Amino acid sequence: MNTFDFTQSFRDADLVRGVMEEIRRTVTRPWVLMEICGGQTHSIVRHGLDQLLPPEIELVHGPGCPVCVTPLEQIDRALAIASRPDVIFTSYGDMLRVPGSNRDLFSIRAQGGDVRVVYSPLDAVKIARENPHKQVVFFAIGFETTAPPNVMAVRQAKALGLKNFSVLVSHVRVPPAIRAILGSPSNRVQGFLLAGHVCSIMGYWEYPPLAEQYRVPMVVTGFEPLDLANGILKVIQLLEAGQVEVANAYSRLVTFEGNRPAQQMISEVFMDCDRAWRGIGVIPQSGWRLRPEYAKFDAEERFDVAEIAPKESPLCIAGQIMQGMKKPHDCPAFGTLCTPEHPLGATMVSSEGACAAYYKYGR
Repeated sequence: MNTFDFTQSFRDADLVRGVMEEIRRTVTRPWVLMEICGGQTHSIVRHGLDQLLPPEIELVHGPGCPVCVTPLEQIDRALAIASRPDVIFTSYGDMLRVPGSNRDLFSIRAQGGDVRVVYSPLDAVKIARENPHKQVVFFAIGFETTAPPNVMAVRQAKALGLKNFSVLVSHVRVPPAIRAILGSPSNRVQGFLLAGHVCSIMGYWEYPPLAEQYRVPMVVTGFEPLDLANGILKVIQLLEAGQVEVANAYSRLVTFEGNRPAQQMISEVFMDCDRAWRGIGVIPQSGWRLRPEYAKFDAEERFDVAEIAPKESPLCIAGQIMQGMKKPHDCPAFGTLCTPEHPLGATMVSSEGACAAYYKYGR
């Protein structure tokens, strides 16, 4: 365990201490809570919030890291496309080290492949305009938060009449994942912290039916230590009172309806589909894919890489970690055979992965 005073490591330390005292006064029995977002996981572990909580409260870490849940077959498709001499493959930087079945995008680039890091999918559209004799592919991964810029890139490519731009889509959605976790016979989660950035786009109108069906309270919260502490307090208050509702502890950025224009734009370009989650399996209607009218921008169809047979490491337990059944230190490979320099799974390599957080902050 780390030994420094966590509450001196961030702003609002006195306020956080006060919230933690209120949590101690409120809790009367053990509860298991899950933060759904990988960014929240890193904030919790970095600032030691989990170690400031009373022993009755256990935090487990959900599948809210977009890099971590991108399925292995989609990584292998990316590798197959990026290996082609006529392709410029573009991606956010954290995808380059994610291991596929046998290699990663960094190794493709080291072998001469044209793999480029971009900071926006619109950068990839610009590259396509500047390189008309190359096929430019953008790796469009992520949760609802990253969908609007990806949609904008596809719409812009269509407006420009680009024939050399496509996206390899691996979008996933939070509500179906929560349904899968709560519907599992091995579920331990009794309350959820919802991701504020996802809800800022999508609102939280999809969650009340889930909360009612499974009798599990949920609270929308942010990423600062005080946001997270207040979110935890609200979940505990609801649990102790036997109340089931979806509360908003992040009202400065989130409304119930969310960003309706952004939702409308997403639904114009994307449609629901079944999606595989790495380490978890296929979750029905948990992803987005391009609608038929935008199919010409679908890299899977353009490059005919649908038939991919991935090979996952048998040692990696990332799926169990992301479902709240185990912690990173329960993995026999953690910190030995699996490190950030030599990761066996995406939860160790991603900047939002639970294993990377535990490794970095000495858990």
